[in-house]
Amino acid sequence: MALSDLLKGETSKGVALGVAAAVLAPFVVPVLTQTARPLARTLIKTGIILYHKGRETLAEAEETFEDLMAEVRAELAQEQRPQDDAAQHMAPTEDKKSV
Repeated sequence: MALSDLLKGETSKGVALGVAAAVLAPFVVPVLTQTARPLARTLIKTGIILYHKGRETLAEAEETFEDLMAEVRAELAQEQRPQDDAAQHMAPTEDKKSV
């Protein structure tokens, strides 16, 4: 296997990329770190804000649902009262006979 064959293959590309990464790493990593840290902070901050907004929205939805449930229960109770009153008035009374 000649040196020219070795340089034409995938191995030479891998070695070249590895050397380039090793040479550029001291320059690229600090730049990425300086850029990534503020971005990460912004993403975390946005996540916290969205979390709190979601909790607030969920609490409002829960309160609305509870109000609706109370209204429906009150309507059902009100509808039940006239039926109960009508049933009491329609109940047969017993005639007491003297024996």
